[in-house]
Amino acid sequence: MHILIGLLTAIATLLFALERIGIDIGWINPFSWARRRRWAKLYEGDPIHSVEDPIQVAAILIVGTAKLGDDVSTAQKERIIKAFADTFSLEEKAANELYISAAHLLGAPQVIETQLTGVVERNQDLFSASQAESLLDMIPDVIGAGSNETQRAFVAVMRSKLAPSAPEGSWA
Repeated sequence: MHILIGLLTAIATLLFALERIGIDIGWINPFSWARRRRWAKLYEGDPIHSVEDPIQVAAILIVGTAKLGDDVSTAQKERIIKAFADTFSLEEKAANELYISAAHLLGAPQVIETQLTGVVERNQDLFSASQAESLLDMIPDVIGAGSNETQRAFVAVMRSKLAPSAPEGSWA
């Protein structure tokens, strides 16, 4: 028994000495480790993954689809803001803020397509049938007649993923 007590005392003294000289021994505590890991995943993760509001998800999908081709023109931006105001029953200022937040959440042009695909897959059950139909009707109006092949292909992917299977509901 006295050997076990001596061994535990030696281990505790070693850990205390390591902490005193600046070596992190927090990995020993599993609760602390789990909390730090959860925080690191949240902090280092893409903020677009934490969006759960259907209006914000729809705004991200619309702005992202418009950005798939090239930069969004001033006319497209005005159409998007007007569509947000009309469809989501928002004031002009709130629609503009929704556009700005959606554009900010989208990453660099190189990763927009993968981000949008992930957003559609994660949130496909978030939309009701009427919301999905409204979203799919709004996107061609916003991107206009000058849409490119990438935009048309993504709209086709969205149509297949957002099949009406949820209960009815409206945006407002």
